[in-house]
Formats: sequence, C-alpha cells, structure tokens
Amino acid sequence: MLAKTVLGEPLLFARNADGAVFALRDVCPHRAMPLSCGRFDGEQVECCYHGWKFDKDGVCRDIPWLTGHENIDPSNIKVRTYPVHEAQGNIWIFMSEKPGANPDDFAHKPPLLPGIGADAKPGMWTRSLFPCHVDHGVIGLMDPAHGPFVHQAWWWRGKTSIHEKAKAFGASPFGFVMKKHKPSNNSFGYKILGGVPETEIFFELPGTRIEHIEIGKHHVINLTCVTPISETETEITHLIYWTQSWLHLIKPFFRPFMEQFIEQDRGVVVRQQIGLKHEKSMLLLKDADTLARWYFQLKQEYMKAAADSRAFSNPVPEVILRWRS
Repeated sequence: MLAKTVLGEPLLFARNADGAVFALRDVCPHRAMPLSCGRFDGEQVECCYHGWKFDKDGVCRDIPWLTGHENIDPSNIKVRTYPVHEAQGNIWIFMSEKPGANPDDFAHKPPLLPGIGADAKPGMWTRSLFPCHVDHGVIGLMDPAHGPFVHQAWWWRGKTSIHEKAKAFGASPFGFVMKKHKPSNNSFGYKILGGVPETEIFFELPGTRIEHIEIGKHHVINLTCVTPISETETEITHLIYWTQSWLHLIKPFFRPFMEQFIEQDRGVVVRQQIGLKHEKSMLLLKDADTLARWYFQLKQEYMKAAADSRAFSNPVPEVILRWRS
C-alpha cells in the first residue's frame, strides 16, 4: 500500500494479488481512520481501528462486531474509488469533482510516450516537492528563457552562451508542441547522445511535458509531470527513457546532474514565493512568455468547454516564436 495526497485528497494506492493497481480514498467512513494505517492481504484493506474491511471497489466486506441482529448490510457502505491507468512505468489517476465519473467519457487520456513501446519503463527518475501552486510549477517548467540564469553549469550552459532562437509551435490535442528541431549549439547535454539529434517537445494539460529526442533509430524521452498536492505544494516527477543500451552504463554519473537540474528549478520557486506574497499578478511578455499565456488560455478553454458540455477548442495558433536564451 502507498498513501499519497493529490489535489488535497488523501489517497491509498495498492495492488491486488494479481498485480492490478487500484486507488481508494484513504479514510475509513466509520471513524475517519486512514486506511493506509491498516493491513492489506492482497484482496481487502483492513482498518486498524475496528477491523472493517474494504475491497478494491471500495465496498465494505466485513464489520467484525456485527452479530446479525442489527440488520446492517456492510456492502451498502462504500469508500470512494478513483480510476487508475498503468502504462510505461507510471500510474495515472483520474480525479473528478463528481464521484463515479467515467474517464472513458472524456477525450483527454494519459499520454503514451512514442518510440519506446507500451511496456517500457524509465531508466532513471527523480521527484521533488515544490512549495508553490501548480500554475507556477507548470509555467516555470515550460519557460524557455530561464536556462542561462537558473541552470548555469559547465555541463549545460551559462550567461555567455545566450543567443537568439526561433522555434515553430502549433496546437496538440490538449496543449501545444514545439515542432521537431535540432537542439541548440549551446546545449552541451545533448552532445553526449552522439549523432544528429532532433527534438520535439509537447505540453499537455493538466501538466505533462514530453521531450522526444530522436537520434537515428534510437529515442530518448524526458517525461516531466506536474502534480498538484495542495494549494501550496506541487510535486515534480522527472523520468528519462532511452533505447540505447550504453546509456545504462552512465546512470550513476548522470543522476547527480539530473537531480541538480531539478533542484535549481526548485530553488527559484522557493525564492519566488517571497515576492508572490506581495504581488499576485505577473507581467507576461511576448515571445518568451507566450507559453505561459497559452497555458492559462488552455485551462480557461478546458473549463469553459466542460461547463458548456461542448468539445474543447484549442486556442494555440501555428506560429514561430523568437527569444534569446
């Protein structure tokens, strides 16, 4: 069992004896004891307080103290369940304001990473908790101009490497894409991959970024997920997949750099919170801030489409953006 908070909701994840993942609200309806404090036998979760048992569908299967005269059917008592989907080493959870909402009724699905196969697992991953609202986690993640200032390092880039860039963008189903291009000459980190890499970067609501790097027949994919834990906490999970077998050999060497990269972003967010206490609005300029502007427009359109029971209409245009970084 694994207890986790997402969107302010206490969740309990577990696997049945057959390996299938399920998710319950991590609160016993009897006396509000976290179910994760109890025991799990592969079929039922037992509350540690009074021994009530719940199956993967949230149905109460046993109340030990009942004698039979109470005329109580335990199966009428239920814990909220959440649909989950497991793919490529990740567990995605569907959380709706309405209990029982079916994720199959929505066009928006969890992403399937290209070029690596449905059964792929990440070769390396890291996770960090950012003390900010999810919006700041997302727009910080997609910001194209902060690199030379936040990520200064001999193995990546510095202030003196700044030069003008021009990238073509367009709409994706629930976000936008920086279309396929060769990485910038000042991105040393790409050079270790060899060959002539081409990169395509996707952002999708609610908060996933996929960087797909192709080098001939091989693929490297960076998946970054921004998960809202609460109004003031956001979890950043970064995963790297690859098809080149030799990259496994440099994992011990590369991991500290990946963790340092994420920690640099976290440090900026920590300091930003000081200013946000005094100023909530942001001055978003063209062209480097356009991605942040699109994010807020995408969110607004998604909510309007849901409220009006209509199809989502992506507001992102086909455009070339230019900035210096």
